[in-house]
Amino acid sequence: MALGEMDGAEMEPEEAKNQEPGLTCTRSILESFTESQEVRELIGNLKGVFGDLVTREMTIEKFLVIMDKYQEQPHLLDHHLEWMMNSLLDIVRDSGSPPLLVHLAFKFLYIITKVRGYKRFLPLFPHEVSDLQPVLDMIADQNPKDSETWESRYMLLLWLAMLCLIPVDLARFDGSTMSEEGHTRLPTMDRVLQIAKCYLVVSDKARDAAAVLVSKFIVRPDVKQKRMADFLDWTLSMLSESSFQTMEGTVVVNGMLQALAQLFKHGKREDCLPYAATVLECLDKCKLAESNQMVLRKLGMKLVQRLGMTFLKPKIAKWRYQRGCRSLAANLQGQGSVVQNQKITVTANEVDDEEEYDIPGEIENVVEQLLVGLKDKDTIVRWSAAKGIGRITGRLPKELADDVIGSLLDCFSFQETDNAWHGGCLALAELGRRGLLLPSRISDVVPVILKALTYDEKRGACSVGSNVRDAACYVCWAFARAYDPAELIPFINQISSALVIAAVFDRDVNCRRAASAAFQENVGRQGTFPHGIDILTAADYFAVGNRVNCYLTISVYIAGFPEYTQPMIDHLVNMKINHWDSAIRELATKALHNLTPLAPEYMANVVLPRLLPLSVGTDLHTRHGAILACAEITHALCKLTEENNRSVTYYFNEKSLEGLKQIHHELCSRQLYRGLGGELMRPAVCTLIEKLSLSKMPFRGDPVIGGWQWLINDSLRSLPLVSSAARQHVKESTVSALAALCNEYYINENGEADPALQGELLTQYISELQNSEEMIRCGFSRALGALPRFLLKGKFRQVLEGLRKVTLISSTTVSFAESRRDALIAIAKICQTVGVKGEGSQEEYVSRENIPQIYATLLSGVNDYTTDSRGDVGGWVREAAMTSLMEVTLLLVQNEAELINANTCKQIMCWLAQQSAEKIDKFRAHAGSVFLTLLHFSHPPVPHVPHREELERIFPRSEKETLNWTAASEAFPRITQLLALPTYRYHVLLGLSVSVGGLTETTLRYSAQSLFDYMKKIQNDCSAMESFCETLLNVFEDNLRNDRVSVPLLIMLDQMLANGCFDIFTMQENHPFPVKLLTLCKEEIKRSKDIRKLRSSIGVFCGLIQFQGDMREKVLFQLFLLLCHPFPVIRKTTASQVYEMLITYSEVLDPVVVEEVLTILSDTNWEAELPVVREKRNCLCDLMKVPRPQLVAKGAAQ
Repeated sequence: MALGEMDGAEMEPEEAKNQEPGLTCTRSILESFTESQEVRELIGNLKGVFGDLVTREMTIEKFLVIMDKYQEQPHLLDHHLEWMMNSLLDIVRDSGSPPLLVHLAFKFLYIITKVRGYKRFLPLFPHEVSDLQPVLDMIADQNPKDSETWESRYMLLLWLAMLCLIPVDLARFDGSTMSEEGHTRLPTMDRVLQIAKCYLVVSDKARDAAAVLVSKFIVRPDVKQKRMADFLDWTLSMLSESSFQTMEGTVVVNGMLQALAQLFKHGKREDCLPYAATVLECLDKCKLAESNQMVLRKLGMKLVQRLGMTFLKPKIAKWRYQRGCRSLAANLQGQGSVVQNQKITVTANEVDDEEEYDIPGEIENVVEQLLVGLKDKDTIVRWSAAKGIGRITGRLPKELADDVIGSLLDCFSFQETDNAWHGGCLALAELGRRGLLLPSRISDVVPVILKALTYDEKRGACSVGSNVRDAACYVCWAFARAYDPAELIPFINQISSALVIAAVFDRDVNCRRAASAAFQENVGRQGTFPHGIDILTAADYFAVGNRVNCYLTISVYIAGFPEYTQPMIDHLVNMKINHWDSAIRELATKALHNLTPLAPEYMANVVLPRLLPLSVGTDLHTRHGAILACAEITHALCKLTEENNRSVTYYFNEKSLEGLKQIHHELCSRQLYRGLGGELMRPAVCTLIEKLSLSKMPFRGDPVIGGWQWLINDSLRSLPLVSSAARQHVKESTVSALAALCNEYYINENGEADPALQGELLTQYISELQNSEEMIRCGFSRALGALPRFLLKGKFRQVLEGLRKVTLISSTTVSFAESRRDALIAIAKICQTVGVKGEGSQEEYVSRENIPQIYATLLSGVNDYTTDSRGDVGGWVREAAMTSLMEVTLLLVQNEAELINANTCKQIMCWLAQQSAEKIDKFRAHAGSVFLTLLHFSHPPVPHVPHREELERIFPRSEKETLNWTAASEAFPRITQLLALPTYRYHVLLGLSVSVGGLTETTLRYSAQSLFDYMKKIQNDCSAMESFCETLLNVFEDNLRNDRVSVPLLIMLDQMLANGCFDIFTMQENHPFPVKLLTLCKEEIKRSKDIRKLRSSIGVFCGLIQFQGDMREKVLFQLFLLLCHPFPVIRKTTASQVYEMLITYSEVLDPVVVEEVLTILSDTNWEAELPVVREKRNCLCDLMKVPRPQLVAKGAAQ
């Protein structure tokens, strides 16, 4: 909440587009300081580690990690602070400790202070009289400008601040003012003051400690008499002379303000009062409110309130409200009735025991500055001002305090900014917490808080106000603790409803959680919230973390209590359907749908008539939300009438029906479907069409049906004009509307379509499938897929052919991946719609005649590897094709399984196996899921699955749901086992080559490892190796010059050769496998300018040298060709890899020439000019007895 009541708890992600930004953080609850022994050892070892930089840094890091664990529970360190401090100070006091070790000890002390806070740490410093002089000497030895040792200075100043409290006159430390060298020595008092002044103007943390030192030192009786006036003069003169416009000035002003604030906080009132007016006057002249430095404004606010406290006598206001008994148990036992607590009341005319005194005139200035501070742009300043208002008001007489509250309530005007509202809420909470907001004022404050709970103001593309709503929840939390239940009884229903609404319907998770916490506090402290415990159980801190769950589930449960039903509905209608965030508007309308059964008459008679004018209003967001709300409420009301066997129009009068019909006409006549607003209006009205059609509204034959059909058609044609972000939503809404409209209004009593309408609609839609705009093809493909059976009757073949043509790739449509995807999805949908009849007409059913064509179209999609600037767009098509193959196959299996032939099933399973072995995790997971669904489907089983028994052994049914296909470490060890099955070997190897030769490290590592493991298994099985190598060569041959496969395949071959996968063939001379492989490699790189391909081939050629026979000379010849390649990088790479090859396979060379060959390879600059390189290359050819490559005519390949 506003004070971090629930900070640090988990934030779970929202669903889909309702996901909210935010950090995920977890709090670990610790029991005790478990690392005390480890810390003892670290401190004990400091003397041994300080000298070595690396060890020192590691020790500091270890200590930091330990201490940082206790940032949220620092009190666990309290019992250990003393021994830690003493151990470290022993090092500091040891005269033999080097400066570096002393600083290290102070650094450790600072880290502890950072976690626990200096206030808790300060009293533990040794404060014997004998400590003062050594500490002063240590500070004197410090260099204020050394940026490495600021922790030492900070801790020494804190220690000195503690030593200043010793009750001994400082003059007794001075003795003779002459030093041993004969120079005059400064008195101790002046030395301390000089140190304080010196460090108040530095820019590091030591400045904060110097301010603490001032607050302890200046208030000493002996210093106060002699030095306080002079010090304040110095401070004010520094403030006057410095400007916050410069960096140096900012540092000085910061130090002075800290010193003054600390001094007026810790000094006695009678000592500070004579100077307060002067300080306030000087502060006013500084005009800190104009500074853009947040820290300076905050310090100014702290000082102003401390001055105000100095002007006023330190007394507790007798008029304040005091709640007596605060027993949670008593409150909960008295649930539902007012728990009468004993309280202390003060009559209005009670005479103050103390004599009346005049309020100084400066107080008006102080209060004014604090009220202005509540409107500051930074939260930290507003919070300081709010605390100041609370403190000052507590010392004012009742009448003046009431004036302050009146001025405070002026912050809550809609002319004020969100900063003023936030500051005002913090101040109200502070006043309530202190009992300074009397029950007589609650009636003025509650309406303001209720407005603050829903405060939301749009600014550009976002809104402000979440901090205001959060602070308003804090006010409710504070009031629950501050007031007796009897005082809040008149406002209970308002507050409880507002908190429930905020907990369930607020956009921001932190506000929902704050409201839930405030509601919980009220249930516990007040005991009067209706159904408090029941609601808390449903809407606890964690449950309200998920926005969708709040809107659609929790809200229905809470609205079941009659006290909350209408306020929740009214809030959604008044505040949420016109919200700036479209996700909130859509959720609000769905929530209204869910809430309709709880108050149908109210929805029909009050809410709907209120929404209809808004649905054709001028504000875009309101119009959008209202149309969706009309659609959802109408549908919910019609479902109710159907359940109760009433007429559809039971809840609707003529005016409401006419209003619903007029929405489209009104928007169309005002041209509100055009432009950016149309992106919201089109899907909204399409949703309205869908819901009215599902509601079976009596509009059959009405002209509005034609208008709706025009909108659907126009929206599909306008898809290219819609922004890419909104396109999918517009398309889905339009298609859903078309399906519902056709099902309700285009079918006659005989269950058939009007032939003229059917012919016109289908002709128009099929012709649009060949549109030159991809998005129009997408829209009409999905529209055809959504048509009901009676419209497809007699036209199935025509529609199927139209969609098939969309899936074809031509030179003009190669990048139309989205339209191919949508066409494949549509084919599966219309097959499911028309059903299966083996011997039926192909015009009406999925039959024996058209099944081959359907499967051919779907299988062609699985091989779509189109890429463009967006990446692998063919992946969308492959994903859709796999889904459609599964849907069509299961449709046939469940109806007439005999229509699936063995060859088709084999193709499907092989293609799926290939996709399951490929490199993109998402598509691999989808393919694996479809593969296992078809394999394990049992009602009835899919026929003709090749190697079913082996597959079920590799992929047990029990692991169908648990196998994580996206994890390469889980998928590839399974999929490589399919290499042992002849039917799947080719396709799995094709998929694996792309993965093993890919770029993604994890995919590459696990796929390669799985392949090598399989190769080891079959290493001694000659027939298995022969068949594997034959398949490998087939894959290579079929994909020559297909860079998508051939480049990664070369990389895979290089790895396989290097890993000794083909060692079995190295003993045989001129084995056909390496000979054929060499031929294919030469063919692949012929005339190629692809650097990646050429580099991959070098590795393969070098690997092929291990095979014996005539081919060694051919391999070397090929490598020597590459040594004189036109690309210098290829020449250099070839030389490097040939060098490594010759070292690895030393038997290739005659031992006499080894050294000379290796020297030429390593010493030659292969990036030099070609004639120079060629000479060296020819020299190598002669040494290795390989024919020299001959230059050919220009234009031919080398």
